[in-house]
Amino acid sequence: MGVAMDWDEQQLSRRLKLRDLHVLMTVARCGSMGKAAAQLAISQPAISKTIADMEIALGVRLLDRNPRGIEPTIYARALLERSLVAFDELKQGIEHIKLLSDPMTGELRIGSTIAIATAFLPAVIDRLSRQYPRMVFHLSAGETATTYRALEAREVDLVVAPIFAPIPEEQMRAEILYDEPLVVVAGARSPWAKRRKIALAELADATWTLPPLDSLHGSVVSDAFRSAGLDVPHATVFTSVTAARNALLATGRFVSIIQSSVMRFNLDQPAFKVLPIDLPGTRRPIGAITLKARTLSPVAQLFIKCACEVAQAMPRQK
Repeated sequence: MGVAMDWDEQQLSRRLKLRDLHVLMTVARCGSMGKAAAQLAISQPAISKTIADMEIALGVRLLDRNPRGIEPTIYARALLERSLVAFDELKQGIEHIKLLSDPMTGELRIGSTIAIATAFLPAVIDRLSRQYPRMVFHLSAGETATTYRALEAREVDLVVAPIFAPIPEEQMRAEILYDEPLVVVAGARSPWAKRRKIALAELADATWTLPPLDSLHGSVVSDAFRSAGLDVPHATVFTSVTAARNALLATGRFVSIIQSSVMRFNLDQPAFKVLPIDLPGTRRPIGAITLKARTLSPVAQLFIKCACEVAQAMPRQK
């Protein structure tokens, strides 16, 4: 094929439609024109013609065929990467129109860690949903690194997560909500819960449940022990699943290290107790993180404003 054309805006709008980009995205995702045709409810010849017309217009090959099916070429990948941004911005524009026409409604996709999703975020969502009862929130939770990847892939609108290292300022912005240390926690029935003074070294032989040491939180936990001149204790259970850790703590046998906000937002939880142990160097800022190159929807702006208000009302953790 020849060299791609140098188009102006008029040529671009006349020769390349959003529908064409949607067809290309579907073919790339499905890996075959037949599957894409079934998903789009159009004929396979119509799919083939759309792709062929795009290749002629752009002057490059967009799809390669191999024994496994169809794969996008480097040219198609470059186009698809920017098409994802275009469709996402269009969706944000539609959400903006919805909010302007009815400021009581809208949708927001939030990514977060499990600890924050079960402590801080329910307080924010409860407060905002009382003001805007028709808003819809899609909340997903996982490891910190996973939430950042979801943000970069535009699978979520914003992330509320600990900031372990300076964020790439050319790509992201962060609104710092609060900061918190990690705390040592035991079950209320644990003999450790009755102690008024405990040194971290005394827990070396305790039955621990810790975050995975290769996770970001796990690395902070490891540093805390080493700063105290201790080896990381042998843990019986490594997990980042909050519910599993809570169930183990409730038995009274286990001790753990968790984010302090988990206890601050579960003050009515009688099954656990924060032990009087200082963990210096574990304090991390918690931020609402968004992409700079992405238009922030009015719903996201309202959410961040509400999150700041909830964070400001929190008692400061020493």
